[in-house]
Amino acid sequence: MINRFLAGAAAVALLGGSAIAQSYTERPAVVNPVTQGANYDRRSVDIPMRDGVTLHTVILTPKGAMDAPILMTRTPYNAEALSMNAKAGDLATALEGYDNAYDVIAEGGYIRVIQDVRGKYGSKGDYVMNRPLVGTSLNPTQVDDSTDCYDTIDWLVKNLTQSNGKVGILGISYDGYEPLVALINPHPALKVSVPMNPMVDGWRGDDWFHNGAFRQLGIDYIWEQIATADNSAPWFRNHADQYDELMSAGSAGEYGHRHGLEQIGFWQKITAHPAYDSYWQEQAMDLILAKAPLKVPVMLVNSLWDQEDIYGATAVYRAIKPKDVGGDMVYLSMGPWYHGQEIGKASNLGNIDWDQDTGKWWRHHVLAPFLAHFLKGTPMDVAPVTVFQSGSNEWQRRSDWPAAPATTPLYLKPSGALGFAKAEGATQTADYVSDPAHPVTFVPRPVAPIGYDGDHWTAWLTSDQRNAAARPDVLSFTTDVLTAPVTIAGQPQVHLNAATSGTDSDWVVKLIDVYPDQVAGDQKMGGYQLAVAMDIFRGRYREGLDKPKPIAAGKPLDYQFALPQANHVFKPGHRIMVQIQSSWFPLYDRNPQTFVPNIFFAKPGDYQKATQKVTVAGAGASYIALPLVK
Repeated sequence: MINRFLAGAAAVALLGGSAIAQSYTERPAVVNPVTQGANYDRRSVDIPMRDGVTLHTVILTPKGAMDAPILMTRTPYNAEALSMNAKAGDLATALEGYDNAYDVIAEGGYIRVIQDVRGKYGSKGDYVMNRPLVGTSLNPTQVDDSTDCYDTIDWLVKNLTQSNGKVGILGISYDGYEPLVALINPHPALKVSVPMNPMVDGWRGDDWFHNGAFRQLGIDYIWEQIATADNSAPWFRNHADQYDELMSAGSAGEYGHRHGLEQIGFWQKITAHPAYDSYWQEQAMDLILAKAPLKVPVMLVNSLWDQEDIYGATAVYRAIKPKDVGGDMVYLSMGPWYHGQEIGKASNLGNIDWDQDTGKWWRHHVLAPFLAHFLKGTPMDVAPVTVFQSGSNEWQRRSDWPAAPATTPLYLKPSGALGFAKAEGATQTADYVSDPAHPVTFVPRPVAPIGYDGDHWTAWLTSDQRNAAARPDVLSFTTDVLTAPVTIAGQPQVHLNAATSGTDSDWVVKLIDVYPDQVAGDQKMGGYQLAVAMDIFRGRYREGLDKPKPIAAGKPLDYQFALPQANHVFKPGHRIMVQIQSSWFPLYDRNPQTFVPNIFFAKPGDYQKATQKVTVAGAGASYIALPLVK
């Protein structure tokens, strides 16, 4: 081998070297992958849009497919990778993982199409985060995700001869946003849309803010997603514990500055629009779809413990369900899942066992027949609302949602009591001191970065709240041991009356199921505090989400906001608890508790201790209105 190499090198030198060396390669000009033995064919194409930009698209066609419907997902997360989660000749095995309901796709015989959105990975053009729609003040161009979806479907039905000309679109998270925009001026071949855990309103309660509090732990996503087309620009951290990482910077704006985020246009927009102004309202998909005609059947999918996009699916359901006059166009599914867990194994969420694989059940009994009905014409028996009830651990079929209005007050009381009867008499308060220098953490330290390895991020919403309850800056109110079940089915509403010695404040409210001190058969659950619904509200927005105002120091004021959807049974032997605190760090940025025009740019001296007084007796007693099923 050595002698032959030397002889070849000498020959190159004798023949002039450079010209021959340029063609000295062992790589073919065009690679034609061989899928011998595979049960599907794979090809990649660049589909032209109306403005000439091409979008990279992967098409997986089952061998022998004829008259097959198309199931499409549009993604910013690399179509090539998502279409090949495993290098396998079996289609289901190749797809298993994000963002594929692999068993439904393979068993249904669908042509699988995955496309990079404009400006990401193999697609050309400019990338804009959740590109606003054409015709709004936020998009000066003539293209958006809606037009790109239309043009893609048009190409697919004209060029995929194995298809029956019917297309469905589905996806999770950002990919779940795409089935929503596809409903705007939809292509006639689009027959069904399934937005799962979709990004809908980044300010009200999805990825970027919750009721005005900024979700700073995901700040690296903004950088990685926008800085390069292929997410190749790394985000560097200097601490293992994200508590230290964020505290070292002070404000979220300073943290972004230290990482060069001013280069990113979307970051500039976020920091310039901390309130719910026209920037956010113009692109809120529930508000947009409320004004659009309903032309395509939709199934909205919500995870009851979605740690990323818990707001959007049910907000869209509320917006478009009134248009469904025939009762056969708008469907809702809600399962006991973290963000996107419905496409995989879902027999538990962290420490909470569901006594069944809820993801598999839902895919086979709801998603598969729903898609087949609208794409193949087969009959289906899918209820308008399919929802999992935690506590009883049973699936339920309902005609509508919510099942009950939030009208039953559960009152906070003196001495940490909680009950359905108000504490009358003189006004009393429960007090604590909130110190931004020692914020309450959302999970015990050390806090890991966001990630899907393990359950430190995916299952944090079901994590044991005893860690918080032990702190002096967290108030806990608990009922007596229940002698009968208490069932809720809807969205609890917080009615908090409180005063602060500062001029701004955050309020975190948690509705919790406290397990018995000992649980036979599942001993790790003894005394467990399971959050059924919890959220945060930034006090400066109490008079209007678009109108930040200082809080009058020392004055009891009303704060009203909704907690996420819940469908839960508090069983006999359990207790109901409510916790209240004023920080949730480092997931949410700290409120300085001194009013400043823009919290992103709060200075170290702005962060001050504040005494918080929550009214628990008298005319203004605080309560949570429960959607109680009687």
